[in-house]
Amino acid sequence: MTAVLTASLSVGSASAEAAALPQAQDLVGVGAQTTQSLLSQLSVDYNASLGSDTASPRLYSWDATGTSPVITKTGATSIPRPDGAGAGIKALVANTSATVDFVRSDRGPTASDPHGLDFVALVKDAVTWSAQKTGNAPAQLTPAQLNGIYACSLTNWQQIDPGLPNATIRPYLPQGDSGTRASFLSAIALTVPGACVIAGPEENQGTDPALNDPNAVFPYSVGHYLGQTAFGHTTSTDAPGNLTLRNIAFGNYKLVPVTDSVIDQNFANSQFGHLVYGVFRDAEWTGADAHAQALQNVFGVYGWICNDPVAQADIATFGFLALPSCGVTITLT
Repeated sequence: MTAVLTASLSVGSASAEAAALPQAQDLVGVGAQTTQSLLSQLSVDYNASLGSDTASPRLYSWDATGTSPVITKTGATSIPRPDGAGAGIKALVANTSATVDFVRSDRGPTASDPHGLDFVALVKDAVTWSAQKTGNAPAQLTPAQLNGIYACSLTNWQQIDPGLPNATIRPYLPQGDSGTRASFLSAIALTVPGACVIAGPEENQGTDPALNDPNAVFPYSVGHYLGQTAFGHTTSTDAPGNLTLRNIAFGNYKLVPVTDSVIDQNFANSQFGHLVYGVFRDAEWTGADAHAQALQNVFGVYGWICNDPVAQADIATFGFLALPSCGVTITLT
């Protein structure tokens, strides 16, 4: 069993092994790979902050990939491990707090999401495209060019620039439940990818052998990439491999995703920036019972993640941007 649990998290690692199964009252999350490393560290530090308080629920978060099915906490129903924001939301809706309390979501709410959910803003991220360090891709592409590549109307590098190699572009997307996939497609104004697009690599895992291709193009979370490269939060699979982040061009203006090991503010403020959320059942998020209070204590406007200096430091050292609007809620009615 692989879970993000207590103080067994080591410096430089991207996740932690389960020391014990969470208790029934604990707050347990599933979902996006993009923020699983951040939630790992937040879980360790929040649980440590409780000190001798043995009554308050602890915080735990299951990785997106690993052994499946999983039993997430004591008394829980065994479920397929949710891989991605979309799969996490489905698990949240299909189960009760006896199994899943929250979802890590690296995309915002969509028209297809069920009613009765609350998307609570936690941090800011951005998404860009990546390519092999020594491959055939240029240093920058426009949103229209990226749209053309993923719509399959641009299929050869020489359609982008006659000076580029005469080679077929190989656009990849993460699997369908990926929030990084959803955020990227939204940024390039594309609803349905073309038939040339290859789906399947896990989001933000440049070590996938399929991406070892000089013509590969692949979306990537800028925050997660910084966590991997600037702050050393990697494993043998959760790493960028030979992929490097690329720029976005708007006419003669170039947007660079990273400046001084931080998500570039102009990039974050563009259409390629997006919020990252915790997703909750509205009845539990807005309730008046102890479970609702425990959720608010961690994720709310006045909660630990949004206000504690240790949590804010975790956000920065995992590559993401702190939010002035942390804890603000979007309710799907």
